[in-house]
Amino acid sequence: MPADRVLPTEETADLLRLVRHLATTELAPAVARAEAEEDFPREVFRLLGRAGVLGLPYPEEVGGGGVSYEVYLQVLEELAAVWASVGVGVSVHALSCFGLFTRGTEEQKAWLPDMLGGEQLGAYCLSEAHAGSDPAAMRTTARRDGDHYVLDGAKAWTTHGGHADFYKVMARTADDRNGISCFLVPADSEGLLADPPERKMGLTGSATATMRFDGVRVPVERRLGEEGDGLKIALAGLDSGRLGIAAVATGLAQGALDHALAYARERETFGRRIIDHQGLGFVLADMEAAVQSARATTLAAARLRDLGRPFSRAASVAKLVATDQAMKVTTDAVQVLGGAGYTRDFPVERYMREAKVMQIFEGTNQIQRMVIARGLDARGSGEISHV
Repeated sequence: MPADRVLPTEETADLLRLVRHLATTELAPAVARAEAEEDFPREVFRLLGRAGVLGLPYPEEVGGGGVSYEVYLQVLEELAAVWASVGVGVSVHALSCFGLFTRGTEEQKAWLPDMLGGEQLGAYCLSEAHAGSDPAAMRTTARRDGDHYVLDGAKAWTTHGGHADFYKVMARTADDRNGISCFLVPADSEGLLADPPERKMGLTGSATATMRFDGVRVPVERRLGEEGDGLKIALAGLDSGRLGIAAVATGLAQGALDHALAYARERETFGRRIIDHQGLGFVLADMEAAVQSARATTLAAARLRDLGRPFSRAASVAKLVATDQAMKVTTDAVQVLGGAGYTRDFPVERYMREAKVMQIFEGTNQIQRMVIARGLDARGSGEISHV
């Protein structure tokens, strides 16, 4: 039961139909094996790059698709409804290109077409083992040495770690808390190594690894922005990244609902389909309400972004609502299937495992509540404009 969508043009409706077709014909047949074998689907990202999906929210003049965030997030939903690891990967790749697009020089932006076209897959290095929710506590350093910087340290929880072609890296260039700069580091840089991937509860088709920087030399021209701009670049990108994860969580919840509904229409107990039993019917109704509320909240935040209005608080609301609802919906999907839902014969147990991490990455939901509360306080004191 694909989601009903209201799209701004017939062209964007065609885009969603194309993505749904790719998800059905290319992703769906591969997902179960890849997730079971923890196999990173690099060729899927090349396929999506050639189809123009990886660069959708960026302008056409830099190799992107030029679509609104409202449309782009619905594309992420369609992907995640079938394969959450791929949805997360597309969102992370878009985030890894964000600093270059917003703060890069004209010479640096010449790198964007290959990145947005999928020939180069990106990763994002911000967190460290002791610096997750508090990125300003990072210890990875970048020391200036002539026309290069020398990077030393380790970055944890790197999506695409060991598979990416470039890494957007935040590293300390000064001792003060905000003395952090941003670098675009090629994967083949000498001294850059990936640890074995983390053994995760879910998203096992998405490689997550610690990246180690041992005297990695990075040319000065690969620094984005000025020294000390790194934390600003990172936090500006995270607002958009949170919308991406909200969309992935919504798609995941939609996929779980679709499987639960199909099962409830076919499975019979006491001579009736289980959807006809009020107890199960109400569970499915609550799941539908949860998915629709997550989608509406996420797209409302996207529209603010598209209008150029402040959307940080709205992005945190969307990330909080969508990921909490995804956890609930996927848990209920397992319940609808009963004992069958607890087996790997059906994908809902995988959806439930995948939903958990969405309440954690791109800022835990406790951090989102902090952001929302601060935004409310600022609004109450008149510091946030209506424009």
